[in-house]
Amino acid sequence: MADANHNATQPPKPPLTILLAAPRGFCAGVDRAIQIVEQALVKFGAPVYVRHEIVHNRYVVDSLKAKGAIFVKELSEIPQTAQPVIFSAHGVAKSVPAAAEQRNLFVLDATCPLVSKVHMEATRHNEKGREIVLVGHRGHPEVIGTMGQLPEGAVSLIETAGEARAFAPKNPDQLAYVTQTTLSVDDTAEIVQILKARFPAIAGPIKEDICYATTNRQNAVKAIAKRVDCLIVVGSPRSSNSMRLVEVAERAGCRDAFLIERASQIDWSRLMPPDREPLTRVGVTAGASAPEIIVEEVMDAFRTRYDVTVDVVTTAVEHVVFNVPRELRADVQG
Repeated sequence: MADANHNATQPPKPPLTILLAAPRGFCAGVDRAIQIVEQALVKFGAPVYVRHEIVHNRYVVDSLKAKGAIFVKELSEIPQTAQPVIFSAHGVAKSVPAAAEQRNLFVLDATCPLVSKVHMEATRHNEKGREIVLVGHRGHPEVIGTMGQLPEGAVSLIETAGEARAFAPKNPDQLAYVTQTTLSVDDTAEIVQILKARFPAIAGPIKEDICYATTNRQNAVKAIAKRVDCLIVVGSPRSSNSMRLVEVAERAGCRDAFLIERASQIDWSRLMPPDREPLTRVGVTAGASAPEIIVEEVMDAFRTRYDVTVDVVTTAVEHVVFNVPRELRADVQG
């Protein structure tokens, strides 16, 4: 009875609608990369070595570490072993598989097939004698991997519209561009437009390089940005596509958008400042390397403070699936 009286005196939770963006979270390339590590652990046992973070998400990396994956920065950290060595979803420079082959390491390549497509495009343009422009972010593993497909100096990196305006090719008639797969669709369109206006003969991809998942997640954010008081993006600050979702939201008119890796990082004082009307609508999405379990964790954090109604806003339905390598598709006995 005392409990009933106690509950009766609890003030009712204020109502809150969460607009949940769809699609969100894992893309086919990330899903495949994680499956490769998990299935390699099942088939070959621990340890399994992974060069760089398999995907840019701490929760995922820590989960795989707990199962027996060992993450290294370079192949030189791996002892001579018959155990699998896995390359991350972002792709690697050609020198990396060459070094692995020299040491006779058993490699499983988790490079996203859509990143591999960009590698093949760059190689094809190079074979045709074209100078290549890569639109991307300096220092990102995917950019390092793409530039490393070709000899030094064969690829010029352009990060901004200003750099596109200033770029001076060796021969404007022998030019091609490729792009990182996780860029802002709008920013990239602006840069490509500048390059095409300056160099009408520039060759580009038959189908644009920014991947379906990046495009879909940005479109989903645009659909809810103006309808919410704030937007939470679940993702890592090292994740290019997650960072772009924050930028896309702000540009689309969202009053406040921010990135968190876990629910514990929600800044409630930022969400509920005394000089602002109480929250009524919050947007939630997740970058392509963020697991749905963290989205659920964020929703539960709101449920402790609010009477939550969830409204799923679907702008696309995804059916893309990428197969794991042949070595893992065979029966578990090998």
